[in-house]
Amino acid sequence: MSHPARFTHENIALNIDGVRLDLAVIHRSGPKAPILFLHGFGSTKEDYADITLQRAFDGHPFIAYDAPGCGETACTDLSRIDIPFLVKTAQSVLKHFGVEQFHLVGHSMGGLTGLMLAHGEPERVLSFVDIEGNIAPEDCFLSRQIHDHRRDDDARFFHDFIERTRLASDPASALYAASLGHKVRIGAVRGIFESMVALSDNGGLMDKFLALPFPRQYMFGVSNAHLSYLEHICAEGVQLACIADCGHFPMYSNPVLMWQHIKSLQDRA
Repeated sequence: MSHPARFTHENIALNIDGVRLDLAVIHRSGPKAPILFLHGFGSTKEDYADITLQRAFDGHPFIAYDAPGCGETACTDLSRIDIPFLVKTAQSVLKHFGVEQFHLVGHSMGGLTGLMLAHGEPERVLSFVDIEGNIAPEDCFLSRQIHDHRRDDDARFFHDFIERTRLASDPASALYAASLGHKVRIGAVRGIFESMVALSDNGGLMDKFLALPFPRQYMFGVSNAHLSYLEHICAEGVQLACIADCGHFPMYSNPVLMWQHIKSLQDRA
């Protein structure tokens, strides 16, 4: 039995500062404002594929892709991948599809990438849903392990990282850990993690986030409701979205509520 295609799945060739990418993308067209989705470390574009099953988003074009170093995307030099490289990738994707203005959704690593993208071109962004993206040093509970659990061998570090994640108490951690070895290239891990830590510690991320001139939402799982800055960013006009029965991965633990909160912010734009 055949089914109508929910989206287009294709690869596009990009060149980012001399590094060739064969970028795996899913997307669809539509008459409304487009949405750019940026997945987190160890995840893929498919985190957002079910937007096509959410009637509230009917008519919205969307783009989601596997970040360099992740999923089905091929990259000729994994050592070059860091957050600035991922920002340039996002800019190239938007240019490829001719997108001028867009809603932005980013999770974790993708949230940090989205923040830096939005900071550089705020006039293009209609709204920004930041799903536990880095905005303060305390947000590096995954990436800071590159320093706290040092290994000379990157493969050994990643193996140990996966095992620690598998046993973590955060909801959906074991599910997330189960596919990490398949979704992430070992050669990309160090550059991504070190870049995330450096920006979180010294990049002025909180000031950048609060200065964004469009509707912003910070989404977090209830198990992370202890984050020290939540009251502060709420007072500064950021919409808070607390996801019940959830930790760092709302797309796995409570996707229905995740989609509802994303739509609520985009309706404000």
